[in-house]
Amino acid sequence: ATLLKRPCEELRLISCHLGNGQSVCAVRKGKSFNTSMGFTPLEGLPMGTRSGSFDPEIVLFMLGHGYSADEIKNTINKKSGLLGVSGISSDHRIIEEKSREGNPSALLANKMLIIRLVHLIGAYAAEMGGVDGIIFTGGIGEHSSDLREQVLSHFSYLGLRFDREANLRHDRVITEPESAVAALVIPTDEELQICREVRQAIKNSFPPTSA
Repeated sequence: ATLLKRPCEELRLISCHLGNGQSVCAVRKGKSFNTSMGFTPLEGLPMGTRSGSFDPEIVLFMLGHGYSADEIKNTINKKSGLLGVSGISSDHRIIEEKSREGNPSALLANKMLIIRLVHLIGAYAAEMGGVDGIIFTGGIGEHSSDLREQVLSHFSYLGLRFDREANLRHDRVITEPESAVAALVIPTDEELQICREVRQAIKNSFPPTSA
């Protein structure tokens, strides 16, 4: 809201937290409106080792082929995602490096992540009746200019005007001034947010005391 110079209550935002764990959150009028996570953080985007969303019939298929419930849980949480698809690494930096070298498995893993991101951003924009800002945060979101460019290239139809030079510099705002949708790179600060939430919870838990 500060960067866009508009009240938080007016904004429709989509926050993409991209790291070893990943999620997308739609924010409307300052409150979370939808999220890619479900019953567990496993749902949604493919992550470093987590599968993300997949056809639930796969679980029955694996059970039918002799996998135990614990083995399936371990596979979809610790052996899937970027690691499982690429067969190389759970580290997106290595996946990008191998993609530039033309490794087909790395290219597939990277493409799957980008397409899932595009699907979620597009769905949330439609659900909110538009979007004012798309935020990239987390280790990948803050540092992968290639991923940001590939994702944002799908949203010119919304009036988004991408600024490639600003993106390469990792500026806070990576769209042109006349862009109808802003794209922002925001450093994550989970510890600060936890402190704020705890402070608010404590404040609400105790009645005010008189001096």
